[in-house]
Amino acid sequence: MSSSAIGLITGGSRGLGRATALKLAEAGVDVIITYRSGKDEAASLVAAVEALGCRAVAFHLDTTDFGAFAAFVKSVRQELDARWGRDTFDFLVNNAGSAARTPLGETSEEAFDLMVNVHLKGVVFLTQALLPLLTDGGRIVNVSTALTRTVNETMSVYAAVKSAVDTYSLYLAKELGSRRISVNTIAPGPVGTDFGGGAIRDDVQFREVIAGQAALGRVGEPDDIAGAIAALLEPGTGWITAQRIEVSGGMRL
Repeated sequence: MSSSAIGLITGGSRGLGRATALKLAEAGVDVIITYRSGKDEAASLVAAVEALGCRAVAFHLDTTDFGAFAAFVKSVRQELDARWGRDTFDFLVNNAGSAARTPLGETSEEAFDLMVNVHLKGVVFLTQALLPLLTDGGRIVNVSTALTRTVNETMSVYAAVKSAVDTYSLYLAKELGSRRISVNTIAPGPVGTDFGGGAIRDDVQFREVIAGQAALGRVGEPDDIAGAIAALLEPGTGWITAQRIEVSGGMRL
């Protein structure tokens, strides 16, 4: 990857977003991240990226605050000009997310709206707002989930909304093809982060159960997913587009 490349990662202060930012920085890519509440974590990530010899900047952004997108895009444009002397960036990784359990018969409207707003509406409208700043020949990676293929009875709305992201990505790939922008989705299996309360990261017995469901015999870690995202942003993978790539270690085959 060229040292001049710039990647924008939503939800970049922790978990998969943080791991992805560091993986890109290791490859010489400068990063712009957003964070919702982890200001200190975001500052720590900026320092870690800079320690790797790349430039980084963090912006506060709640991706369900749709009215804030115009001001955010303006700030990104100003930062691109001031810090990089450019008016575009190269890679967009729509990673920001949250979890809400929606068991059949007990799903609240609040949980439903949160899942739609975070994982679909936010992705659609933030991507739309950022498209003028995404360079021709750039890349978009949208983070989906393996739960669109395998079933966890308490995660129906989350999985359904991620299925919509998979479909939206197909349409983006078609419509942005004339700009030579590739669009793909990465669908992580269970990963040891703080997502959804951190049980997969912290509960040893639960980790063992999940590991037993994977062909490769372990739970995923953030670097596993970050590596797959970074691979889709390598110069040699630009011909891959409109694909859903599951990164789950062979979960429930």
